[in-house]
Amino acid sequence: MDRTEKPWLKYYHPKLNEFATVENISLFKMFKNAVECYSNDTALTFYDKKFTYEEVAGIVEKFAASLHNLGFKKGDRLSIMLPNSPHYIFSLFAAFRLGGIGVQVNPMYVEREIEHVLKDSGSEFIVVFEALYPRVKKVQGSSSLKHIIVVGFEQNKIDLADGDFYFDSLLAREVENAPKVDIVPEEDVAVLQYTGGTTGVSKGVMLTHKNLMSNIEQVNDFIFKPIEVPHNAKIMSILPMFHIYGLTCNVFLGIHVGCNQIILPRFDVQEVMETVKREQPFQFSAVPTMYIGLNSHPRLEEYGFDKVAFFNSGGAAMPIEQLHLFEKRTGCKLNEGFGLSEASPVTHNNPTFLERRVGSIGLPLPSLEAKIVRETDEGFTEVPVGEAGELIVKGPQVMKGYWQRPEDTAEAIKDGWLYTGDIARMDEDGYFYIVDRKKDMIIASGYNVYPREIEEVLYQHEAVQEVIVVGVPDEYRGETVKAFVTLKAGAAVTEEELILYAKQFLAPYKAPKFVEIRDELPKSSVGKLLRRKLRDEPVVKN
Repeated sequence: MDRTEKPWLKYYHPKLNEFATVENISLFKMFKNAVECYSNDTALTFYDKKFTYEEVAGIVEKFAASLHNLGFKKGDRLSIMLPNSPHYIFSLFAAFRLGGIGVQVNPMYVEREIEHVLKDSGSEFIVVFEALYPRVKKVQGSSSLKHIIVVGFEQNKIDLADGDFYFDSLLAREVENAPKVDIVPEEDVAVLQYTGGTTGVSKGVMLTHKNLMSNIEQVNDFIFKPIEVPHNAKIMSILPMFHIYGLTCNVFLGIHVGCNQIILPRFDVQEVMETVKREQPFQFSAVPTMYIGLNSHPRLEEYGFDKVAFFNSGGAAMPIEQLHLFEKRTGCKLNEGFGLSEASPVTHNNPTFLERRVGSIGLPLPSLEAKIVRETDEGFTEVPVGEAGELIVKGPQVMKGYWQRPEDTAEAIKDGWLYTGDIARMDEDGYFYIVDRKKDMIIASGYNVYPREIEEVLYQHEAVQEVIVVGVPDEYRGETVKAFVTLKAGAAVTEEELILYAKQFLAPYKAPKFVEIRDELPKSSVGKLLRRKLRDEPVVKN
């Protein structure tokens, strides 16, 4: 694909090149470079505790030595099951120091899910939050787990089984320094990021050091280079670190550019607002449900959000009405981006240096190729500008493959192109728009119906807080449309009224035939609304 096939290039900032400059180094080398540049600057702030880059490096080196003493070696997997905390970063970079692989384990997982990740990854080591220790202990016998390392923040410690250790007690041991390890960035896997399992069993996405370093540089080039970033800028680290969005765009990027990460273990609206008011961060990244939560607070305007230089949203589509509301209340621009675990994760983002196009995921990042294709009898062919099809991407951030799943890998990556499973379109300027997930498309009376379009209409109703639209079986139409909604506090509307409202703005085949009002809708651990949970429920048309 040459420059003439990349219409987005004409909108690139003068400081941007078509291709990102990526050093062929490991993530641990990136970390060491940051320590050399920013040694005495604050790297992490966790409530009243601050760590300089030099202090973080010291803890990482000690923990790596302890792991090596326990038998951890290159290629071994270290599972990490922690809320956001400095210990997450200590553990991850200690694994990198030894040439190991960090395995991301959602702290909300139940025993069945923990067991799957441990068995699938073959992890022999895990770092786990104290309150979750019993959950891990119950599945240890059916996994390859040998060593459990516990992180606790309270003075009173729980009793651990023989062979298990507290993180702090390991650091206090006198052990020899770990040996140097050679890492091949383009081959050696750094992170196993388990997908949400929306297409079956959860799979481990293999992200190499080169994959992740590429995405760090791509995001840095596209977002940070065109704007002035203060020295040791503060960034909010509220996105879960076990999620690839938070890991790459906060943890890794923050270290790479010498930021001070303001870490909160979970998203609590009041705590986040008070932290923003106190710390006055430069950057704030979140998922849509976090912004919706902030929008719901009656005094949002009083907490200094107007002093934040850069807001970004990803992980799911941002409802347009909520985006406009947040911008109106803060006076700031909110930029949407797009990515997926298999791409480390960011592929597109709205530029910080241009007017944001509402509803668009923005432009492809440097070094990325992107196409919209449709499957025909002859295979996949590129569709004309403006038409919808599947988004496929090719670039240095695309995963090595799925852990021990060559068939799934071959299905996802063809000739170097990653098939995202997302239905999208591109306009004449090279801005991309996600229409919907490929598998979420509803076919009603032969017409393609995309749930997001219906959701956007319902979000404009003044009583509606959240919406999920799914297809349900229909004897006559094949499928028909059902909407699940939650209402804003104090709001009142009937299901029949919402159906009539939608009919004003949608073609008859698109308008929902059924609406169900609920107290809450299912969400993932990062706050993403889970359509599949409702789609898999027994059908109640009400």
